[in-house]
Amino acid sequence: MHIVLVVLLVAVCAYAIGLVLLNNSEVAVNLMFSNVPTMNLGLLLVITIILGIVLGMLLALLVFRVLQNKWEISRLTKELKLAQTQLTEANIKLAKQAEVHSAEIVATEGASSINNPPNL
Repeated sequence: MHIVLVVLLVAVCAYAIGLVLLNNSEVAVNLMFSNVPTMNLGLLLVITIILGIVLGMLLALLVFRVLQNKWEISRLTKELKLAQTQLTEANIKLAKQAEVHSAEIVATEGASSINNPPNL
C-alpha cells in the first residue's frame, strides 16, 4: 500500500513539474481586491489545484463531522426511547407487585381478625 502511495505521489509531482514547464508563459493575475504581478501560468495552475484540493478536503471533513453528529444523535435518541420503554414496563411490573403485596397483607389481616376476635 505504501508503494502505491509513493508511486502516486511521484506521478502527481511529475505532472505538476510538467505542467509548470509546458505552460511557461507569463500572465497577469487580477484578484478582486488586488493585483498580483505577472507569474508563470503553470505555477498558477498548480497553486490553484492545490488550493482546490485543500479546500475540498476541509469541506469534506466538515460535512463528515456534521453527518457523524447526526448519526450519533439518532442513535442516542433510539437508545433513549428504548430505555424509556423499559422504565415504563418496570414501573408497571412494580405497581402490579405492590398491588398483589397489599392484597396479600389485607387478606392476612382479615384472616387474623377472624381467628382472633377483638376483646370487648
